[in-house]
Amino acid sequence: MAIEFLIASNVLLWLTVIAGAVVLLGITRQVGILHERSAPLGAMITDHGPDIGDVAPTFEVVDYFGKPLRIGGAGRETLIMFTAPTCPICDKLLPIIKSVARDEKISVFLVSDGQPEDHARFLKNHDLGGIPYIVSPEVGMRFQVGKIPYGVVIDSHGKIRAKGLTNTREHLESLLEGARTGHHSLQDYMKKTGINGIHANGSGVHAEH
Repeated sequence: MAIEFLIASNVLLWLTVIAGAVVLLGITRQVGILHERSAPLGAMITDHGPDIGDVAPTFEVVDYFGKPLRIGGAGRETLIMFTAPTCPICDKLLPIIKSVARDEKISVFLVSDGQPEDHARFLKNHDLGGIPYIVSPEVGMRFQVGKIPYGVVIDSHGKIRAKGLTNTREHLESLLEGARTGHHSLQDYMKKTGINGIHANGSGVHAEH
């Protein structure tokens, strides 16, 4: 009787192990399919302003402290970051933007809009590391920026090379990399790599083959 019970328990144990292996194999396969379908979460273009390859508009502006500046035109490669003093995502990106301004051979401008007291509070609470802070709704309207934080990369010839919504470090890095490799946006990457469609929502980007 004891031997029969031992044999039965071993059979049940092996059946359990085999069932677990089958389930694990199924999960692994689904993860592989999901990974295959997943697109790189690069910066998404959400505006209808000047297109990539167009000459960027130029602006004669003054920064928050009254220093005259020029945005656009031929010269050094430029990153324009559209932000707002009350934008929590912009706060999280600020250290990365400062790192780009410090380590990359690129000029960086923060272009913002909002209430004067909000700008004063933002600048009191944040060290920009020398990045010019410009309050100008005109620049944002000219680029037709509807969502922030939003980045635009202008090359040394004054042409727009990349642009897109930059909610994360990966988005910002993809924007800079895209400007230098020819994949100007997530949409452009998908088009060149044969991905047929994208669906963007508040939680991320889903790609379909």
